[in-house]
Amino acid sequence: MHSHSVDRWTHDHVFLGQQHLRNERRTWLVAVITAVMMVGEIVAGSLFGSMALLADGWHMATHAAALGIAALAYLFARQHARNSRFAFGTGKFGDLAAFSSAIILAMIAVQVAYESAVRLVHPVPIAYGEAILVAVLGLVVNLVSAWLLRDTHDHELHGHGHSPGHHHHDNNLRAAYVHVLADAATSVLAIAALILAASLQWVWADPAVGIVGSLVIAGWAYGLIKASGAVLLDASVDKHLETVIRDRLETKGDRVTDLHLWQVGPGHRAAVISVVSDNPLPPATYKRRLGGLRGLSHVTVEVEQCPDCSHPAQLSN
Repeated sequence: MHSHSVDRWTHDHVFLGQQHLRNERRTWLVAVITAVMMVGEIVAGSLFGSMALLADGWHMATHAAALGIAALAYLFARQHARNSRFAFGTGKFGDLAAFSSAIILAMIAVQVAYESAVRLVHPVPIAYGEAILVAVLGLVVNLVSAWLLRDTHDHELHGHGHSPGHHHHDNNLRAAYVHVLADAATSVLAIAALILAASLQWVWADPAVGIVGSLVIAGWAYGLIKASGAVLLDASVDKHLETVIRDRLETKGDRVTDLHLWQVGPGHRAAVISVVSDNPLPPATYKRRLGGLRGLSHVTVEVEQCPDCSHPAQLSN
């Protein structure tokens, strides 16, 4: 249950996700691809006087920044995994990065909605051919990036099995994936709207679809903020595991009087448990009852004598 170091009486607190290194490499790769595409669009837009290229380039800069945050979080978490300054390790750095990325995503949604609303009221002429070309180019890059992140994303989603919800996932990878997906969705919607506007002369179609896209992106941002925020605030997120712990410990009159279960990294839970017993056993006995529970990586058990009995209390730190 603990990962033991050379000193048999101590243990480390390395609570990184199973696919940490793989996810880190892929996130760096996608961050570089996005940054190269961003620089290319801004340079080309400046040289050829294309507002469409320039706008998409600066828009992509926000996604590149978010992907950079995700990649740096992986790097920092790995480099400081055994730093004793972090009481429960660095497994939550990914969730901190995901929360930051979600805020950036929400800001992008607001920006897209604002620009679309302004263009609905004050339509501007669109160079349809050039704009469609930029959107297609962006979509190709986003699809390649999504494919790179999707493989590990699926692995994280389905690699842990016993309870539903996002608490088993690597929220940092999920944030990177959502940024790429948001950009791809924006490109698909833009292509559809531009073709519609060009063929039917519906100038309002492009900004109207932009508003729809901003709502979709805002929804994804909210989901990310909710999932990563719950981890950062040590919310109890695995009711199924709590029930299993109680079932294993509450035998022969023993009662669990206090149970705190929280996430300390992707796929890793910590638990602090208080047990009251008429016939207290050593804390190690109760820990053994929890052996084999997947994802339960750090356990502290406190055992107390039932108030009506006279045996001395036992305590484990």
